[in-house]
Amino acid sequence: MSGTSDDRLLGGRIRFRQPVRGYRAAIDPVLLAASVPARPGEAVLEAGTGAGAAALALLARLPEIRLTGIEIDPVLAALARDNAVANGMQGRLDVIEADILAVQSGRFAHALANPPFQPHGSGSESPLPGRRRADREPAPGMLAAWTAALSRRLLPRGSLTLVLPAARLSACLAGCRAAGLGAIAVLPVAPHAGQAAGRILVQGRKSARGPDRLLAPLVLHAADGGFTPEAVRVLRDGEALVI
Repeated sequence: MSGTSDDRLLGGRIRFRQPVRGYRAAIDPVLLAASVPARPGEAVLEAGTGAGAAALALLARLPEIRLTGIEIDPVLAALARDNAVANGMQGRLDVIEADILAVQSGRFAHALANPPFQPHGSGSESPLPGRRRADREPAPGMLAAWTAALSRRLLPRGSLTLVLPAARLSACLAGCRAAGLGAIAVLPVAPHAGQAAGRILVQGRKSARGPDRLLAPLVLHAADGGFTPEAVRVLRDGEALVI
């Protein structure tokens, strides 16, 4: 496929082709995958799979799970399937070309998503359709709609994990509550020690009633600019982030 680059994830363990232009996966999908508390034998659902970065990272950490990815863009869906084959994961990753809001079947122990980051109508739009779709909601309330759609597919006590800009915390929590998710945990992700978090990982459980938790931040970069040991364990070594 033309217009793609050959990249690597998890310190080179995963071969990953993605579009040269448009949305390009960085560390967010790896952090997201590390946060999913799946166990061997469980089924996992991802909305907005893209070229498969989060799915591949999760399957690399947990080879005994099965993952269904929903991706509306046919080019990205094809790339995700090709990436699964390139990494020997085609039997464990099923990529469906669809809108997550239209998916009505299936029950899963866990779900995850890296939703469009910005609310509808904010800022300037990218001229590239793929980046525009990843950057900004195409309609008001899409974050809540995605959250509700994923929650409906969860088994009781199943988890939903999202990665978002910290500025969307309020909207994310409201969407989780409306979707019947409880015992919500928030992990801030800060670029450097002492700086405000730029990202958040939010995880809730369907029909759970436990207390909410605000966790100590994950700090990505040390004073010398390199990754902290905690970040290396997740981004290179593929270890889990416990939320």
